[in-house]
Amino acid sequence: MSLTDKVALVTGASRGIGRAVAVELARQGAEVFCTSTREGGCDGTLEEIAGLDNEVAAHALVCDVSDAESVEALAKCLLDDKGKLDVLVNNAGITRDGVFMRMSDKDFDDVVGTNLRGAFLVCRAFARPMAKARGGRIINIGSVVGLTGNAGQVNYAASKAGLVGLTKSLAHELAGRGVTANVVAPGFIETDMTAAIPDDHKSQMLKQIPLSRFGSPADIARAAAFLAGDAGGYITGQTLVVDGGMTM
Repeated sequence: MSLTDKVALVTGASRGIGRAVAVELARQGAEVFCTSTREGGCDGTLEEIAGLDNEVAAHALVCDVSDAESVEALAKCLLDDKGKLDVLVNNAGITRDGVFMRMSDKDFDDVVGTNLRGAFLVCRAFARPMAKARGGRIINIGSVVGLTGNAGQVNYAASKAGLVGLTKSLAHELAGRGVTANVVAPGFIETDMTAAIPDDHKSQMLKQIPLSRFGSPADIARAAAFLAGDAGGYITGQTLVVDGGMTM
């Protein structure tokens, strides 16, 4: 697998899955643009990429994917610099978990606004140049929760379920231009976002995973890199579940 001479963008790349995806794409040879919502948020990611032995370039940009003007500025900056985007990974996301009966409008709107509307805005910003170039890979990071639902995560599940529909529709519209669109749906992945889950709950979840281990960000990164490369060229409109067999 090689992504040499490819330009990639990974949103929400400061930590966890986003950081792992950015590093893996760089390892495969891509020049990577990483985003976070604050200045310096991706410094650790850039340092890790700099430690690779292939001397690929990596850049950090500030972007709030839920804000259309911020996304437009991001696209202009990247396209003015490189003139193209080959691989887009929409990873930026937030959680505001809570029981449905007590969930506020803001908690619902914030999660859907970042996780779903944000992906829409970023895809819209780059779909035209990808289509014009007659090639590209769009990879949206979803969740098994978007397929199964989960108590206490109505907002998050709705955003990730919506992402599947968005991606399938994009796949239909862009296939004729050589652009693929797919979802990678992680199961339980050990990140900062899952570290706060109580140990007894983690033990119960582990019993539901046939491979008897939680996933790592690297597991998701390798799946995304597969879809980004030549090996994923005949795959579009699909949801690749990476969950150790938890939802089969």
